[in-house]
Formats: sequence, C-alpha cells, structure tokens
Amino acid sequence: MKKKNSYLVYVVIIAVAIVGFLIFRSAASSSGQYDELAQCLADNGVVMYGAWWCPHCQNNKKLFGDSWDTFAAAGGYVECSTAQRTQTELCQNEGITGYPTWRFADGSELNGERGLLELAQKAGCEAFLQ
Repeated sequence: MKKKNSYLVYVVIIAVAIVGFLIFRSAASSSGQYDELAQCLADNGVVMYGAWWCPHCQNNKKLFGDSWDTFAAAGGYVECSTAQRTQTELCQNEGITGYPTWRFADGSELNGERGLLELAQKAGCEAFLQ
C-alpha cells in the first residue's frame, strides 16, 4: 500500500510539472498583434513620454494591445510622473510639457494621442504600412 501511495505522489508531481511547463511556455511565447510595429518603432528611435495617470497615454497604450510590452521593453516608453504626480528630472531635462509626447529619432515630436498608422508612417515602418 505504501508503494502505491509513493507512486501516486510521483505521478501527481510529474503532472503538475508538465502543466506548469505548458502554461509557462504558452505565456512566454504569446505575442501581440502589433509586435512587429512596436519593435520597428523602438528600433527607429521612437519614444513615447507619458504619465501613469494620463488618460490619453492609456488610450495610446491600449491601441498597441499586448504589443505595448514589446514597445516599452525595447525602450520606447519613458514614464514622466512620480507617484506624487510631479515630473521626473529626466522629462524636465528633455523639455516634455505634455502627455503623451512622441519623439522621433530626427528630434521631431507629435503631441497627444496618435494612431498606429500615423506613428508607423512618421517612423518609416514600411512593413506595417503594407
């Protein structure tokens, strides 16, 4: 009887390990619809300066869907607000006066909510435009 219980414990441990691996693998391999665009924007030096409390920033983030994490992780997002809603020194030094501010590699800017197509055109992300 003891041998059967030990066997059952091993089976349960192996089953839990397999399920955990499959869940982890699924989460790690999930990608967003606009990952290619998000990476292109970041690769082309596009940065969105925003604030956690800004509804326009939240709307722009939602446009990217699951691909927002790709953009942000590639250095495409700079948080300009502290927990007290004061502006960070970095954003002050960059001359950011409103949110969101989209800055491009050539130094030009677009302010306010922007569509993905407009951002792709401005950044030269041709693959997204086709």
